[in-house]
Amino acid sequence: MQNVITPVAVNERVQLGIRAGDTVRVHQKVVEKGKTRLQTFEGLVLAVKHGHEAGGTFTVRATLSGIGVEKIFPLYSPVIEKIEIVRRSKVRRAKLYFIREKVAREVRRQLRNMRMVNISTDDFKQTAVEEDEKVLEDETETMDASIVDAEVVDAPDEGAPEVVVETSEETTPVEEAIAEASEEAADRKKEEVA
Repeated sequence: MQNVITPVAVNERVQLGIRAGDTVRVHQKVVEKGKTRLQTFEGLVLAVKHGHEAGGTFTVRATLSGIGVEKIFPLYSPVIEKIEIVRRSKVRRAKLYFIREKVAREVRRQLRNMRMVNISTDDFKQTAVEEDEKVLEDETETMDASIVDAEVVDAPDEGAPEVVVETSEETTPVEEAIAEASEEAADRKKEEVA
């Protein structure tokens, strides 16, 4: 009588011949609340360690929702229901750990070209209102600056006072200096001509 050490079909797993560069689909039994279901994990085999001996493992890497995930599966685990080789690639390395850095470089390169932007239509509504308020403030300031004196004159016909607005042209010190210089230049020309 032959003793059964493991419920796994060892010969099938040995003949499968998993190696680095293979894309595999691993069907794994998962027990949740007393029920057993199958969960698949498909990815690239990065490494096979310890070959076909009892403690042999293989590392599978997959990108799930943009995040790299690696799982290490024991080759003869009874939790693994089935292993399928989906695609076999020719590689020149026994361990493909460089894929981690390669993927990270590509992600960094993509992120370099992207910018975080948080723009909403509400932002444009707020800025439009602020711009309108600023324009109104500027107009009132210019009107206030142009009105210097206002005199009330009685209007004999209407009985309501009439407002007369006089604007004065105030000059800045720079403008005054320019005006004085131009007057001096004009005076010199008159003296030279005479």
